[in-house]
Amino acid sequence: MKKLISWLAALVLAMGLGLIVPSSASAAAPYCGITWGSGAKARSGEASTPRYPHVTDVRAGEHACFDRLVIDLDGRLRGYDVRYQGFTGIGSGDPIALRGRDLVITVNAPAYDDSGEATYTFRNRSELVDVRDYRTFRQVAWGGSYEARTSVGLGVRARLPFRVFVLDGPGKGSRLVVDVAHRW
Repeated sequence: MKKLISWLAALVLAMGLGLIVPSSASAAAPYCGITWGSGAKARSGEASTPRYPHVTDVRAGEHACFDRLVIDLDGRLRGYDVRYQGFTGIGSGDPIALRGRDLVITVNAPAYDDSGEATYTFRNRSELVDVRDYRTFRQVAWGGSYEARTSVGLGVRARLPFRVFVLDGPGKGSRLVVDVAHRW
């Protein structure tokens, strides 16, 4: 009987120290149910006349399981490309340093109108949005707008799963949404 109690005590101690993990914990669902993956995500479609959509704002928000970046447009977005790769200026190809891992967002829409006037303005090209207290985001930077494409660099703490989708509205506009998970 003493042996049985000793074995049970040892088993309880091992579980408490995390040396033995119940099988259901090791087969648990991904964190917050996220199954997005970290590979490139893109949708084909060029900005075209008679009315190009134009980038009008870049903003960010925090959620329980992910950080979110939103790019607002004044028309319907047709195409985009979002991937982990080195961030460079869209017209120059010059490297642009970001804090953290580079997630590059290219939107098939200019940030200028037909007369060349900016449709999106910012104070600091290296800090489009203040994300200093975010769990995943480290920096949001401007890569430029050239030949009906706009580039935004998102510095994240590691190569983490992300998803990309387009929402309609408000009005005739649309929004490109990029969610990056807090952890894998």
